[in-house]
This record gives sequence, C-alpha cells and structure tokens, in this order.
Amino acid sequence: MPNIRSAKKRARQTKTRTLTNLSVKSSVKTAVRRCHEAISELGPEASAKELNHAYSVIDRAAKKGVIHPNKAARLKSSLATRATQSGEASEA
Repeated sequence: MPNIRSAKKRARQTKTRTLTNLSVKSSVKTAVRRCHEAISELGPEASAKELNHAYSVIDRAAKKGVIHPNKAARLKSSLATRATQSGEASEA
C-alpha cells in the first residue's frame, strides 16, 4: 500500500482505468463474437451491419489505447476475410 499522497492517487487512477479498460476489451470481444455469429448464420451481405459495428468498436478501443493498433488491424482483417470466405462458400 502506498504511503505517499501522489502514489495513493496513482493507485486510485490505476484501479479506475483498469475497470474501464476491462469494459472496453469486453465490448470488443462481444462485438467480434456477434459478428462471427452473424456471418455464419446470415451470410456476408446480411451481416454487414454487425461488421460495421465491430469495426467501430475495434477502432474506438485502438484510439483509446486499450488495444494495440496492430491488434485492431488484425481483428478487422480476420473479420473481413471470414466474411468474404463465407460469401464465396455460399455462392459455390
């Protein structure tokens, strides 16, 4: 436990930020999961709304610094790839 006043304040800030970051990370995971479900159930055209929402949530998390920008790009790329592969599979 910190004794110095500024260290106590930093501990409080860290606790608050940790909770906020956990919430944002959770929303990213939920958006990605819902997008995967929508792609597998509805197909790529019908799941465009979920894809856009997932992109938005991922971009916001990266902008806030909660996730690394490269991770955001990787998540978005994997969602796009899965959507296009699902579209090709449904056409064939």
